[in-house]
Amino acid sequence: MDDYKLKEKRKATLLEAFIPIISLIVILAVSLIQFEASPHIPIVAGAVIAAIVAIRLGYTWKELEDGMVKTITMAMQAIIILMIIGMLIGSWILSGTVPIMIYYGLKVLSPSIFLVATCIICAVVSLATGSSWSTAGTVGIALLGVGQGLGIPLPMVAGAIISGAYFGDKMSPLSDTTNLAPAMAGATLFDHIRHMIYTTGPALLIALVLYGFLGMKYAGQELDTQSINAILQTLSSNFNLNPILFLPPIAVIAMVILKVPAVPGLIAGTGLGGLFAFFFQKASLKSIIDVMHYGYSIESGNKIVDGLLSRGGMDSMMWTVSLILCALCLGGILETTGMLEVIAESLLTFAHGTGSLVLITLFTSIFVNIVTGEQYLSIVIPGRMYKDAYKKRGLAPKNLSRCLEDSGTLTSPLIPWNTCGAYMHATLGVHPFEYIFYAYLNLLNPLVSLFYGITGLTMEKLEEEVISN
Repeated sequence: MDDYKLKEKRKATLLEAFIPIISLIVILAVSLIQFEASPHIPIVAGAVIAAIVAIRLGYTWKELEDGMVKTITMAMQAIIILMIIGMLIGSWILSGTVPIMIYYGLKVLSPSIFLVATCIICAVVSLATGSSWSTAGTVGIALLGVGQGLGIPLPMVAGAIISGAYFGDKMSPLSDTTNLAPAMAGATLFDHIRHMIYTTGPALLIALVLYGFLGMKYAGQELDTQSINAILQTLSSNFNLNPILFLPPIAVIAMVILKVPAVPGLIAGTGLGGLFAFFFQKASLKSIIDVMHYGYSIESGNKIVDGLLSRGGMDSMMWTVSLILCALCLGGILETTGMLEVIAESLLTFAHGTGSLVLITLFTSIFVNIVTGEQYLSIVIPGRMYKDAYKKRGLAPKNLSRCLEDSGTLTSPLIPWNTCGAYMHATLGVHPFEYIFYAYLNLLNPLVSLFYGITGLTMEKLEEEVISN
């Protein structure tokens, strides 16, 4: 049956390519808004419709299945990291590492500077590690607790964390997307990074100013010192808060800087958390294993502390992993059958100038992020599709690679079923539709990029001999 073909494969028409996309949008809208359902089944339904269209185009089920597996394989490292991060969070809470970061954060930071400081801290950590996921899963968790203790709404805190984390993810030479984008566009790594300063730098500065204004809103409010003291007291009474507990996150950051691969680095950090839990918190081996698997749970009598620390564990990531797998199945079908390529080609007919070409690139990356749920595809597909278009217009490849990151990398955590959005939701406990209004860097960066495309500023040209070749 797998090898049986009803007819020869043919290229999808634009209408056929849009059938699964429109169906997905309608099913998602009805399910999420009307029934308040999870997006898993609607995305599976979209994949089924895409498969039906693909079979009508002449594809066999075996080819579709191979496409899904190939796309899932592309994101398998991210899925493995997601599960390890769940283990790491649980072990770091049990060890006292997360509690001590919250404890000292509440003592040092004030509401007026908190959002600015959060964004900068996450930007520095992510720039050093090249990983927005590791940043959010380590210092991000602690900063979320500090913000809640200071009385700042969690969506604001999550937005500042994600803005900072994705600044580093985008600008660090250690980041996978920072290496992938120039590889797809034909640019060099450091030319790509230097070129992104023009868009990412202003976006970050504007974001910090906006966080400063938000912080001023809370500066005049009287701190609930009684609540903060209650949190500090609860933390100190339930954990042995030894400064050595800062070592696990420092060690993980150091390992990433030293180019230790992400998976063994995070496993080492998880193991350190388990050791510190055993020696400093007198945790049993059984409790350490249970926390890594099922997460940490506490009933201290303080609702804020209980809410902050009752999280983590591999199991806590399974909802997210299943969502990612559903989205990747759909993305795999759309990519394998060339339906996304058909849509991208049709968009190129509207590219009459540099501004419209940049707009189409940005739109395509965001569109792929939405319909495939995979950040890597939002860089690979437009990068492959528009490489020649940029060359024909005499534009240097680093213009394309910058656009891919300005849109593909930056918008991925804003989409709930995208691998990045699902991860941030699972890790921070704040829904993307709540923090999207405060992830200023992620919202501003594509707009700054579009401004440069329309005005022609910083849009560098190719050398004449390169164009002729």
